[in-house]
Formats: sequence, structure tokens, C-alpha cells
Amino acid sequence: MSAPASQKGLYIKTYGCQMNVYDSERMADVLRPLGYGLVDAPQDADLVVLNTCHIREKAAEKVYSELGQIKKLKAGRAAAGASMLVAVAGCVAQAEGEEIVRRQGAVDIVVGPQAYHRLPELIARAHRAAGAALAADFAPEEKFDALEDRRAGGGGVAAFLTVQEGCDKFCAFCVVPYTRGREFSRPAAAIEAEARALARQGVREITLLGQNVNAYDDGDGGGLAALIRRLAAIPGLARIRYTTSHPRDMDEALIAAHGEVEALMPYLHLPVQAGSDRVLKAMNRGHTAADYLRLVERIRAARPDIALSGDFIVGFPGETDADFEATLDLVRAARYASAFSFKYSRRPGTPAAAAPRQIPEDVKAERLARLQGLLEAQQRAFGDRLVGAILPVLVERPGRRPGQMAGRSPYLQPVHFAGARSLVGQIVSARIAQASGGGLAAVLEPS
Repeated sequence: MSAPASQKGLYIKTYGCQMNVYDSERMADVLRPLGYGLVDAPQDADLVVLNTCHIREKAAEKVYSELGQIKKLKAGRAAAGASMLVAVAGCVAQAEGEEIVRRQGAVDIVVGPQAYHRLPELIARAHRAAGAALAADFAPEEKFDALEDRRAGGGGVAAFLTVQEGCDKFCAFCVVPYTRGREFSRPAAAIEAEARALARQGVREITLLGQNVNAYDDGDGGGLAALIRRLAAIPGLARIRYTTSHPRDMDEALIAAHGEVEALMPYLHLPVQAGSDRVLKAMNRGHTAADYLRLVERIRAARPDIALSGDFIVGFPGETDADFEATLDLVRAARYASAFSFKYSRRPGTPAAAAPRQIPEDVKAERLARLQGLLEAQQRAFGDRLVGAILPVLVERPGRRPGQMAGRSPYLQPVHFAGARSLVGQIVSARIAQASGGGLAAVLEPS
């Protein structure tokens, strides 16, 4: 895809989490009134944005490597009489700041995750000045206010909606408190206004986003459960999800909402990271394995059909064989429908990065393989249990094959079936015929 001749080309490469996906969409919204249209390749772009994530080891080095390639494209466009602006956004921009400009002269703009609403100003400054324009401060209130009248949608039936940013938990492995700042929640009225606008555009499902989304606080004592109930009353909005949660902020009101709010989908991403109390303490998670499992029991009592997802880190500094076996025991007890698992990698600036007893890579790899084998078996078992069931499926788009449509189950799985394009945006009843690889094949039930 190339931009029309009347538009300037905008190429955005997004690294990392759903929050970054959402931020990239918002940056495209901010830049659209300036005449920028999205293109598929950086060589076609008048503005290249690398929206970065600092969550993994050597994240910054990967960005610098990418910038080296972009620098060559920029020089090529200059030789052909065309210009290109280069922006680094997101968490690496927040953490590295002026170091990015010092190391890579091709960069014109550095913008942190709380300041991307200032892109028009920064672009104008970059055009005027010889040096790079930087904005890497923490001002989430200002950002949300500036974007209050910008709506996402994009013609899809599902959308992300940020309700909270930052985190106060300071887990020993995590950079979020340093790159995204402390917890900040948007006003409920502003969130509702945006959700209503999305619903008017045809969005049927929203996912509420936050680095620690269930810490949401509207400032008047209303938490995430109250916000969900408020949004569930919006006409046309049929489904609500949220991610990512922390076990310490899963309160009774939110647990009750899972059993009482029909629009709240029976799917919960609830990271635990490890099953060893000793490792959990070293991670500064603030809960034990038993705490987590009791929480899972209360959630399942409220919503028996809920599908549980989690995050796991193996090979955290000092993790013993017994610690790892405790993680496997927790997985068996919790029974996950899906999960994400990673080898521990050092995040610069976090306490764990300097901790003694770093685990050798081969040990981490062996443990990860065992953990993923168990998690994949649980995912297959969950899918197999759905075969023969009739599920409500939100139809999102045409599938890859002629006559095929694609949608999502209540449990967030992709579902494929034969159907008409006119079904997009509808919730249909589908009988699950086959489960494989985390996806489902289905046959529509007669209406």
C-alpha cells in the first residue's frame, strides 16, 4: 500500500504490547489531519515512526540496528530530491532520550509514550530546526485531554480503548514504572464518551487497556468493575474485555462483575509469572502461589466457564530446579486455556538485572521448553472440550479462503466458518467442529 499522491506517506513499525498497538493507532489519528496516510514500507514514507518497547533485553540495540537501515533509506530519498523524517516513539524513546539523537543522527523526533499527541508540534519543530525535537516527559492527563475528540474505530468491529497507564507495583524484572510512569486513570466520563463514539462507528467489542488495568480508579471511588458496568449499558456494545491485570488488584467487585455483567467476556488474562513463593518474593509480586490459586477459585466460582490466561517467566535470577517445579505445579492447578511464557532477560535499570545467580541460557531454554509443553497441552485440552459446543461468535472479517469468514469466540479464540460477508459485525451461533493450534473451525447454526 502506498499513500495517494495527495497524501504524505506514514510508516509506523510497532514493537511489543497491545498498549503500543493502541498508541500507534492514535499516532496515525493525530497525523491524519496533517495529510499523512499509512504506507506498508518505509521506503515509501515521508515520516517513519518506530514505536518501541523496552520490555526485552537489548531492545534499544534492536532499535539502533533498525535505525541504521532507515538512515540508508533516508539518504536515498534525499539523493532523489525527497525528504524523510524519522521519529522514535515509545518506551525506548522515554528511556534513552537524547542518547538516541547522539548515537543516530538520522533521528529527527524522539517522543515518549505520554507525549505522542505533540507529534504535529514536533514535526513542525523538526522542519524548522537543524537539531532533533524531543518530548519524553510524563503528562498523561495532557495526552488524554488532547486526544479527547479523536476516535479510533477504523471501520473494524473490535477496538482497543486505553483507560489506565503506568504501574506502581515495581516488579523487579519490569521497566514499566520507569518508562510509562506511575498509575494514572482516565476519567470515566471521557472513557464512556469514546466508547459511545466507537459504538456509533460500528464497534461491537472493546478491550480496555492498561499496564495495570484492574488498578483503574476514576477518582471518586469507582474501580474497573464500575466502569465495566457503565460501558455495558451503551447501545450496540456487545462485548467487553480488559488486559493486563495484576492479581493484587483483582477485587471482589470485579470478580462479581464476571458473573453478573453479560457483556464482560469469560476470558481473563491474569499473569502470575512464577509458582515459587521464594521467586515471587524476589520478583516483588506481592502475592504467594496460594494467594493466586485462591483468587482463581473465587473467580471460577463467580464465572465457572471462564478461560484463564497467564504470563510466566522462567530462569529468573536464583531460580532453582525446585522453584521451577513449583511453577509447573501451579500451572497444573490453575488449568490455563492459553498463556505466554518467556525466558528471563535483563531489562536495563531494573533491580533483577544486577541480581546475582543469573541462570545460564541453556538451563532457561530447557525449562521454557518443558513449561511450554505443559501449557500447550492445556490449551489443546481446552480447545478439544469446546468441540461440539455452540458458541456465540463475533464476525470480524472475511477469512483467507473464498467464502470463509473469521470471528472470535467469547474465549478470544479465532473462529473460521463458511458464511457471507454481510455477517461482519453480527454475533452468530456456531457449532465448533474442530480445534487446532489455538483456533476453531465451526459451522453456522441455522438462524
